[in-house]
Amino acid sequence: MTSKEEKRQKKEEKQAAAKRNEKRNSLLMKAAIALFVPLALFVFYQGIFTGPPSLPPDIIGDADHVRGAQDSDVTITVYADFQCPACLNETQVIARAWPRISEDVRVVYRNFPLDTHRFSFEAARYAEAAGMQDNFWPMHDLLFANQLSWSGVEDPTLFFEGYAEELELDLEQLRADIELPEVRAKINADQQSGIRAGVRSTPSMYINGEMVSNPQTAGGLIDLIEEARASI
Repeated sequence: MTSKEEKRQKKEEKQAAAKRNEKRNSLLMKAAIALFVPLALFVFYQGIFTGPPSLPPDIIGDADHVRGAQDSDVTITVYADFQCPACLNETQVIARAWPRISEDVRVVYRNFPLDTHRFSFEAARYAEAAGMQDNFWPMHDLLFANQLSWSGVEDPTLFFEGYAEELELDLEQLRADIELPEVRAKINADQQSGIRAGVRSTPSMYINGEMVSNPQTAGGLIDLIEEARASI
């Protein structure tokens, strides 16, 4: 075999080896995709079906945040957005009525963050994460009480973490918890619950499952509660 023929043979062998490697890599890639896609779908659907259920406003689930008389026959369910000014007003109405109604009703808060409010979903995440340390309602109150402060900044993180420190929460744990899929799943479940119940804007209030006009005064809320109790 001449030198020229030997070089040609080596070149052909290299080309053949390269084709074999390319074919092997292609088969490995197809096998990886075949394994990955079912796994990704499994994780996706697990995330959907293992999240909290989207319950109607008159049904309270284990993941709901409730305060007041736990066994009351009057349930006020509020779908709200932490950055919504009208929601702040409604929160203040409930707070003014609270000394007179706290022993007679239970209030359920469900998240309904709107796309028009830049930080509403993030605020909901912090509230839900605080709830993992048994401080949902204190964080709820601080977020609404300070709404004008954190709503107008470029990054409200320092405000949210400041409220956590004020509540003496484990800050590192809070930072980890706001990233959890279950936190997002809870907020999404609340939103789906509201959509199914007919929520079109925030705040939306339901008393024993029936949507009511948002009360503008503490007296107006008390009247709604009395009407609900009389109809039971």
